[in-house]
Amino acid sequence: MGKQAAPRKVGDKEALAVGTMIRGSARKLNLVAGLIRGRKVEEALSILQFSPKAMADDVRKVLASAVANAENNHNLDVDALVVSEASVGKSISMKRFATRARGRSSRIVKPFSRIRVVVREQEEA
Repeated sequence: MGKQAAPRKVGDKEALAVGTMIRGSARKLNLVAGLIRGRKVEEALSILQFSPKAMADDVRKVLASAVANAENNHNLDVDALVVSEASVGKSISMKRFATRARGRSSRIVKPFSRIRVVVREQEEA
């Protein structure tokens, strides 16, 4: 008897990918994630490709990873995939100090975020 397989965290027709250490605030990342929620994968990838926001490149990599997971690990049809979920959360914050005038210092917080992208195979209507 081998080791039991862990239960899937998503449904049978779904695949997910998680980006854990994306440099930037969760609020800014959520603006980019909102651009792709509920869209077809090809459309979402092209939106992220031409978006002027800096975080769009990181989101595009996570979305491409989710598509690759769907194709290779779960045998889903890539042309029928839709972004069913793109959720954003906070990760760590690096704390730094900057020198100021008159011998003082101030705190600088450099936030990191995480994004979870779930793609679902949708039947053609």
